Amino acid sequence: MLSTGALRAHLLAARLAGTVATSREESLTSYRLFAARDPRVMIGLDPIWTWEQPDVIALMADKCGVSSDVRHTSGPDVIDPERTLAALDAFAERLAEAGRNRSPVLLGTGHPHRLLGFYAALADALSAAGCAVLTPAHGHCVDITTRFGLRTYNLDYVRGVALVREPGVGAAGRETGAHTHSPLPVRTALAAAAEAGGPLPELVVGDHGWVCGAGQLGFESIGLGDTDDPALFVGEAEGRVSVVVPLDDAVRSDYYRPLTRYVLNRACLSQ
Repeated sequence: MLSTGALRAHLLAARLAGTVATSREESLTSYRLFAARDPRVMIGLDPIWTWEQPDVIALMADKCGVSSDVRHTSGPDVIDPERTLAALDAFAERLAEAGRNRSPVLLGTGHPHRLLGFYAALADALSAAGCAVLTPAHGHCVDITTRFGLRTYNLDYVRGVALVREPGVGAAGRETGAHTHSPLPVRTALAAAAEAGGPLPELVVGDHGWVCGAGQLGFESIGLGDTDDPALFVGEAEGRVSVVVPLDDAVRSDYYRPLTRYVLNRACLSQ
């Protein structure tokens, strides 16, 4: 089993935590837009509380370990690896509970090029434990507003993990999909599951809009969040999201493999 010390060293070496690629400028822009309730960074969350930019900075300092100094406006951002490790333990504990209860689960990602392998390994392990890995709305169209205008995507599943892809791009189930922060894919999946009479997920696992969109609708959700994704951490602070793991969500896909082994071992789901 990968030790906590070895994983901590990996987090720092791979820049999953410690000094990360996300810049302070990017993070502060996201915090400002979140305070203004810009839908581009709300990603499906409708906050209960009022969040001004200093409030968001204070929260992200507490949850991620970024600088709490509002005068710190440039340079690379920082994630405290101890916070990442603690959140990974909580993430694993929730997966273990789902496995013990054989809960139906839904997994989805807006970062398929980076995180598909991570979630697919979780899906495989949960399925082996007796959980139903749900795939509602497979093939349904999802219209998402992007910086390039309105785009239509298809909802697809690869190894039990939902993603969106542009119509006609690659063969379904083989090519990775599009990067998106939108909550519309998870809303589409959950609506289809409800219309079909269930089952509905007892746990949603993912990132971006998959976590916030599900949490906003009252489904328990856990996932991964970067320093420029304040909505996930606000959702956790307000009780709509159960666990958010602070880390860089856009490093090389193979860098997440040690996290996969650690989480599955901690959850007693290793195959």
